[in-house]
Amino acid sequence: MQLSPVVKQLLIINVIFFVGCFTLPHATDWFALHYYDSDQFHTWQFFTYMFMHGGFMHIFFNMFALVSFGGLLEHFWGSSKFLFFYISCGLGAALIHMGVSFLTVHDVLNQLAATSISAEDAHLLLNVNYSNTLNAEGQIIGSANDILNKYHFTQEQFNLLSRAIAEYQTPTVGASGAIYGLLVAFAFMFPQAELSLLFIPIPIKAKYFVPILLAIDLIAGFQGTSIFGGTSTGVAHFAHLGGALTGFIIMWMWRNQKYNHNRWN
Repeated sequence: MQLSPVVKQLLIINVIFFVGCFTLPHATDWFALHYYDSDQFHTWQFFTYMFMHGGFMHIFFNMFALVSFGGLLEHFWGSSKFLFFYISCGLGAALIHMGVSFLTVHDVLNQLAATSISAEDAHLLLNVNYSNTLNAEGQIIGSANDILNKYHFTQEQFNLLSRAIAEYQTPTVGASGAIYGLLVAFAFMFPQAELSLLFIPIPIKAKYFVPILLAIDLIAGFQGTSIFGGTSTGVAHFAHLGGALTGFIIMWMWRNQKYNHNRWN
């Protein structure tokens, strides 16, 4: 199968980033998407995160979807239009994910308002590398421990803080947001096409398959977000939904304009 030009280039870039992470020890610090107020955040991460992946299966499934759906869309749209759509969905995914992270972190900080913790001390606690601040017994030492003692955190308050720290310090990687945008576009253009998951080989029309997939992500996102009292699954469900929402908005705009059917070559 011959790959379309942009899909081929995206595939190569993703593989280069993936292999490069094994030789660059701080690649995740530099290129994964960190919380906007983190000491490790850089603006370019809104672009580079979508070329980073957390493991072989992660990049395999994303690239499999990119080749499966991207080539067909690029064929109909042209390379420039396809690249615009792909990057836009990736950026939309990052913004939605960042917004949910903001709500999560500030919900915790609001609940900790009774401790009268200062913004400076909260920032320090959220940015501390806790792997370097634990003694042999697993107890927090150093400046972080001093702040916790200063405000007399209860166990419940410390558990709340731990949720915010996890949201704050966990970087986001992967092309999934952009891929979800492609899925939405495919369902718009080919609603009657039958799709199925690799591990559930039951063909379902795209106009049903994609909404079902998004509904699963929405439910998992609510259940795994600390705002709603859940435990994180380690999957950026709202990034998936953000990419899908961005793709939906763009497709809706294109559908109602004449240039929808034009290539951007």
